[in-house]
Amino acid sequence: MDTLIQPREPASEPLAKPKEPINAGIGYSEVGRKGKRVFVPSVQVGERIVISTGKWLKTAAVRDEDLVEGEVVSNPNLFVSRLREIGLNADIFTFAQKLPETTPKYSYHLEWDNVAAIPITTFSDWWEKRVDPGVRRAVRKAAKAGVVVKLVEFDDAFVNGIVSINNETPIRQGKPFWHFQKSFDVVKREQSTYAERNAFLGAYWQDELIGYIRMTYVDTFGSVIQLLTMMKHFDKKPANALLAKAVEICEQNRMSHLMYCNYVYNDPSSSLTEFKRRNGFKMVLLPRYYVPLTLKGKIALSLGFHRGLAQRIPRPLLTRLLKMRNSWHARRLRTIEGNLQD
Repeated sequence: MDTLIQPREPASEPLAKPKEPINAGIGYSEVGRKGKRVFVPSVQVGERIVISTGKWLKTAAVRDEDLVEGEVVSNPNLFVSRLREIGLNADIFTFAQKLPETTPKYSYHLEWDNVAAIPITTFSDWWEKRVDPGVRRAVRKAAKAGVVVKLVEFDDAFVNGIVSINNETPIRQGKPFWHFQKSFDVVKREQSTYAERNAFLGAYWQDELIGYIRMTYVDTFGSVIQLLTMMKHFDKKPANALLAKAVEICEQNRMSHLMYCNYVYNDPSSSLTEFKRRNGFKMVLLPRYYVPLTLKGKIALSLGFHRGLAQRIPRPLLTRLLKMRNSWHARRLRTIEGNLQD
């Protein structure tokens, strides 16, 4: 995530695009990377925009793969052939299957993505059979405390509420928070993508926005893009109340699943994974394919270098490093809070 409390450039200024394309078939697309907007090489193949990221090993993928509707790649052989013809500067192309297709369909090199998903049948099924009893108590506590959760219009008042939540603290979940100190204009622009398929839920206490969910509809499921609440109102349990409302809305819209990013991250015992488990999410494995485009890509794939550094660190060492990182950021936060009080 972003470096702690670094001053940001004015959000409303457009990013400077690279001056020259790589070749006649390649342009550039704006993407998010660790909370910042950057331009990366891209090319259009059929209806899909393919981007290339990475330094020494460059990986191609469909832009916003999780949010495109329909199959990510309907004819992989033709798709990969076209990528090679265009000459996108990439060594490996990767794509995944989507819910509900959990059985591998292709013969490419395969690994497994994990996603957090709630199968949507009825709200009562989720409420009575899937969630931890503590979640039911938390949702009741939120209502008793006066928290009101509802669908909201994406207007300037709501964006200002998001900005206030973003600026509550520079650190969340033990890491510098990407969205801390982002301007109104940047927040509005970033939250406006896929506007026709977005649903925003707001949790209000005494008319103040204390939490929200951005959910984007993709095919037959709702995907939680962001769930964020004010830490100072944690005792009112707005996060649990927001998820309960999201399940209710998915049922009303006859969605097959409610998804919330990954189920397990680098740390399988993280508090976020436990939060999802208690709220009824299950881990679903989806096939992800890797197709080498160059000799370097073929060698890197055979050696496992495509997984990144974190996946090559032994699990016990990675867990220890994550704990050290979280402790360091916690000390930084206490120092910052102490300076603000002086």
